Amino acid sequence: MLTVAALCTEYAGQNGAAVKAAQDVTFDVADGKFFTLLGPSGCGKTTTLRSIAGLERPVSGEIVVDGLTVFSSRQRVFLPPNKRRFGMVFQSYAIWPHMNVFQNVSFPLEVAEGRLPKEEIRARVMRVLAAVALDHLAEREATKLSGGQQQRLALARALVMEPKLLLLDEPLSNLDAKLREKMRFELKRMQSEFKITTIYVTHDQSEALALSDEIAVMNEGRIVQLARPREIYERPLTKFVADFIGTTNFLDGKVIGGGAGETFWSVDTRIGVLKVRSERPLPLGSSISVSIRPEDVHLSDAERPAESVNSTEAMIEQVVFLGEHMDLKLRLGEQEILARGHPSMNAAPGRRIHMWLNPDKCIAVAAE
Repeated sequence: MLTVAALCTEYAGQNGAAVKAAQDVTFDVADGKFFTLLGPSGCGKTTTLRSIAGLERPVSGEIVVDGLTVFSSRQRVFLPPNKRRFGMVFQSYAIWPHMNVFQNVSFPLEVAEGRLPKEEIRARVMRVLAAVALDHLAEREATKLSGGQQQRLALARALVMEPKLLLLDEPLSNLDAKLREKMRFELKRMQSEFKITTIYVTHDQSEALALSDEIAVMNEGRIVQLARPREIYERPLTKFVADFIGTTNFLDGKVIGGGAGETFWSVDTRIGVLKVRSERPLPLGSSISVSIRPEDVHLSDAERPAESVNSTEAMIEQVVFLGEHMDLKLRLGEQEILARGHPSMNAAPGRRIHMWLNPDKCIAVAAE
């Protein structure tokens, strides 16, 4: 298990002022799990990863792996990177151009303390190359590989050491969209096969949702929400998380009903009074935002019964056909709503259509 507790890492900025890159970062990762640090550029996710690797020295906090303390400001412990025996794959892959595929993977074993016999090194290298489907290219020059093959080679080089922890810093960002999607499945398969605890850094929400057992969303050096992918997407805690993960509609409003112990609350918005979900108490009279995903905006030509909550009419302003679905822009007075519908729907600009919002999918979120 990996435990990161109250980790703070700072840089010396301009004019000597300290830049707080990571602040009070705390999380646990169970053995064999895939954990993702997700957030925009400059949020502190790579700094956190490099602190775990030993490439940055935090100013405070603690990092423990399988009971071994690799960093502790309180105990004055800092284990150098080569003593931690973690595998790491960088965004640039860092392939050694003067070596072939086999040599790239075998090199970490050849320079390690307590060097293995030559036959065992070869067996381990070929086993890992087979896992990443590169065993038939063992003698090829590393620079003659495609981008996807180089990415798998970098993974093989990290895996051959059988590390306690695998650290991945945006390893798919240099691939084209189609290859990146394919490599997500390959990466998840290899991680499951080797059962290696993995920490993954990305700004790509789709990657995080597809790969992770758990996600920590970071902003301005802090973790703002830590949960499983579905909960992050469907139950964001803040406006930042809702906006950063996928596409959503925001409706500003004021809480006018509900009470202690309740899950659903009445909120007065620009499109009327909505019944919305919140796991946390909402003070009456407080201003909040309501997050509604486009796919949760239900559209119908037939009007729902008058007593239905969160039910109203809207005018279609724009329709974009995208093959398996249509994206629609709806207008309700001064409010725009993005919706997603089936391509068979009779939708055209200027038409009025009935709209229903499931209260369970109308999520009250806190402003930053």
